[in-house]
Order: sequence, then structure tokens, then C-alpha cells
Amino acid sequence: MKFPLPRRPRRPLLVTAALTALAALAPGALAAASSDLPAPEHGLNLLVVGIDSRKGVTPEEKERFRLGGKECDCTDVMMLVHVSAEHDRVDVVSLPRDSLTTFPDQHRDRRTGKMHAAHQAKINGAWAEGGSSFTVETVESLTGLPVHRYLEIDFRRFMDTVDRVDGGVPICTEKPLKDPSTGLDLEPGTRAVGGGEGLQYVRSRKADGQMDFGRIQKQHKFVVNTLERLREGVLDDPGRLLDLAETLRGTADAERGISATELFTLAARLRDLPPDRTEFATVPVRGFNPNIAGVGSTLDWDTEGAAEVFRRLREDRPLPAADEVAPSEISVGTYRPAPGASLICP
Repeated sequence: MKFPLPRRPRRPLLVTAALTALAALAPGALAAASSDLPAPEHGLNLLVVGIDSRKGVTPEEKERFRLGGKECDCTDVMMLVHVSAEHDRVDVVSLPRDSLTTFPDQHRDRRTGKMHAAHQAKINGAWAEGGSSFTVETVESLTGLPVHRYLEIDFRRFMDTVDRVDGGVPICTEKPLKDPSTGLDLEPGTRAVGGGEGLQYVRSRKADGQMDFGRIQKQHKFVVNTLERLREGVLDDPGRLLDLAETLRGTADAERGISATELFTLAARLRDLPPDRTEFATVPVRGFNPNIAGVGSTLDWDTEGAAEVFRRLREDRPLPAADEVAPSEISVGTYRPAPGASLICP
């Protein structure tokens, strides 16, 4: 579905982080809200994951938006969102789905109930083996950071949430983008899309030759531009904001799952945050590993670079600049933090 792009008013923009801020930013609704959302001394860490699940998606939608095929029963998207203790900065670090890790000995498979020995795996397999709790534990082990809250979004919730944004969400490109797998077909320029086409865009990794790194960059841009559209009129309607929050949050139980009330509280703390106080990055990687039997093609993190990124977050400091981290062996994987303001479509 295509939407006309309305002329945007000239006013300050709010760019918070990841998909959490899709839920709310209404001061009136926040005034009476109570919340158990923690405020740690060194900042709040929220893990946002996108689940490759077609539950609730109609056959017509599967065909139209190329959502057929087998579900991977895994997390296609993993974003670690750090909100500074003073609520004056937000950093988002994406963890590529093919990152290599080792799952610990004697962990229980939620699908079979059997205990597993230690084994190598892709990070996105943690959800398949142990659900939200094991995903949180895996990210904590890899990053050395505590995960205070967790948000899980599947295809249905993503599409429904985007469809509640008036006029759609702008996506923009300087070059044509075509992906035979997702059906993405974009000419240069800017257009607004609904939930189905938005899902095609954030899932695409064959359109620009940048593999999963290009997909992560698209996800960052989509988050920022969704937040920009919410800034234009939605803030004045607490009822609509609550509906948006509940749509995004869903009803599923999850380990340390963030509640709708907590989303409101977080939004209140961040509502005056300017775009130049947000930054989006992908964890530094060294390159590809040789294929591993039973695991496949994986990515190896740059140990020193990743440690520095997570050390900065642990100390509640800004992310390191690009020139402070060694370049990757694969050019598309080079660490390049991007200010949120730079991702807004013209």
C-alpha cells in the first residue's frame, strides 16, 4: 500500500531508540502512570528482538508480501538499546543474527525438554532452544551487560503497529533496491509504506550487496523514520498511543518483558531527547568463520572492538567513534556508528 507523503512541519524531532518508542510519548497519559521500570546507576539496557514468526498472518498477506517459506523459529533482529542514567543519550547496537557463540553445558531445550551439552551455534538460535530467558542469558554472556528489560516482536505485531501510523512510514533510497526473496522493489527517492511493505524492507538482505549488514542499516532507518512520523500528531492522542503500545507489546509472557506502562514511563523520560543525542551501530566484527558442521556460515566478532563498545555502555559513556575500532576484514561489516538525525528521510 502506498501513502502520499505529507509536508512535515518545521519543529524539533524526537528520535529515541529501537522499536520501543513506537509505543508512546504522551505526557498526559504518563502523569498518572505507575511503573516498576528500573533506573540503574549506569543506565538501562533493553533487548529488542524480532521473531521470524508468521502466526496470525493471512495466506493473502503471505503471498502479497512474500512471507511464505519456513519459519526459522529464531530471532532475525537483535538490538541492544542503552538509555543513559541521565536520560540524555540513547545508543542502539545491533547484534547480527549469524554471530557465532557457544551455548553452555546443561541447558534445557524448550522444544524437547532434553538437556544439551555445550555446543557452538548462531546467536539467533538461542530463542529456538530456550526462549526469551535463554536469549537474555546469551546476550548478557556475550556482552557483559545486564539486560534489564526485553521486548519481542513478531511479523503480525510489526505490521499491525506500522499500519497504525497515519500516512505510513517513509523509506528512502538513493539507488534502486530490488530483492527477489522479499519482493522489495524500490526506485530512488522517498515513499511511505504500510506494515506489509515495511516488513519487506526491514527483512531485505539481497537488495544492496551488503547482506545482513545492509538489512540492519534498513532496520535502523525504519525505526528512526517511524518515530519521526509518530511525532507528527500522534502525541496529542493518549488513546491512540495506548492502542499502539498494546499492539506492539502483545500479550505473550517473556523473561523480563517490558510492560505497556513501562513503555510509557520510558517515553516520558526520553520525550525531550534531540536526534543528535542518539546513535545506531552494529557490533564490530572481524569477518566470516569457516563453515561449521550443523551451524553453517557465521560471523566472528572483533573481540577488542566489541569489548570496547560494551565497556563504554557498561560505564554509561557514548559509543566509540569509527576510527577507534579496527576495520573489519569484510568492508560491509566495518563499524560505523550513525547519529539518528542522519537516518531521517528527506
